Amino acid sequence: MEESLNNGSEESPSQQENEVKSLYGEGVDIALPDILLPPQIEEDKTKKVVEDECLVSFKNAFIGSGQGGSRIAETFHSLGYRRIAAINTAQQDLNTISLENKLCFGEGGAGKDPLVAQKKFEEKREDVLDFMRRSFGDDVDRIYVCIGGGGGTGSGTMEPLVNTAFEMQSTIKSKSKKVGLILALPKYSEGKRVNANAFNALNRAYSMVRDGLVSPLILIDNEKVGSLYPNLTVADFWKVANHSMAGLFHLFNHTSAKDSTYSAFDSNDYGNILDSGLIVFGASPVQDWKDSVAISRAVRENLKNNILTGGVDLSSGNTAAGVIIGGTEQLNNIPQKNLDDAFDQLSRMLKPNSIVHRGIYSGDKPNLTVFSAVGGLSSPEDKLEELKKLADIQ
Repeated sequence: MEESLNNGSEESPSQQENEVKSLYGEGVDIALPDILLPPQIEEDKTKKVVEDECLVSFKNAFIGSGQGGSRIAETFHSLGYRRIAAINTAQQDLNTISLENKLCFGEGGAGKDPLVAQKKFEEKREDVLDFMRRSFGDDVDRIYVCIGGGGGTGSGTMEPLVNTAFEMQSTIKSKSKKVGLILALPKYSEGKRVNANAFNALNRAYSMVRDGLVSPLILIDNEKVGSLYPNLTVADFWKVANHSMAGLFHLFNHTSAKDSTYSAFDSNDYGNILDSGLIVFGASPVQDWKDSVAISRAVRENLKNNILTGGVDLSSGNTAAGVIIGGTEQLNNIPQKNLDDAFDQLSRMLKPNSIVHRGIYSGDKPNLTVFSAVGGLSSPEDKLEELKKLADIQ
């Protein structure tokens, strides 16, 4: 026996339809009662458009976290990049940064404690994501997270900020599937706690490279910069350290957008470097450019002595770029074989069967300079070991 939830006689469908029409009229299915509804928020259909003030291949965005990271982001702004933002847990640190887009998501700083900064970030994560969308707009190829590895705010927000950047890139359908990470490592003299933060940050950063989340990973090794420029004043040190890396990064991004009378290094070449994981940059002037082996020697010495990161194994690299920029006199007198030998020298310093992208450009100065970028590098074990010892980590 079937049970019914209806009691008494049932109305036919036609009777029910007639009752609705008698109550609400023809063409109405239901009449809404007077309910107090929240006001409708109109969607802003005008998307913010941000344009760089420099000629480049890729539309990059940079967000600096902590004072060190914010300084790096500020350096890119000075080169003409305009998708720039800075965040910090301390308003007084943000006050020293000359950028329009700044967000303080804490009070009083993190006191060199990454866990404090991480907790504050997680509480404000959605606010940071909204801030990034407002600062960068939606036309972004890749977001670069800029971090000072020794500080509390930078090292504490590194991973969650990378994940937030990845989420934004996925939402706006950026060209790149990976997030860039620029990590500044402290001078050894900054103390055990700072070096411990940097050790942990570098370890986690390379783990994100292995996991396919981060590329490129670019290191600013302040200890190495100090050895390359030993006479820098306190006022100039951080500017030179950041400009050394940012300037070389920009040179490759700019050069790959330019035509060459000789041999072009194009955006696909640079994209290959950027997607290769850990990368390092270097530059070396060629003094005696008339010497048949001088350019090859400059490439070799450039990579051995003048790269901006210590403790990395260059022979583990699997892709590289060599860009030679020379004045009219130099390029009119150097045999092509000398340049080919220099590129071959670069190839021999890497893994077998590595890819070396090349570019030759005429410059506006009467000299010859070799610029190098090497990618696909293995974990910087020597640098990690140095930081571990300085931090007294067992």
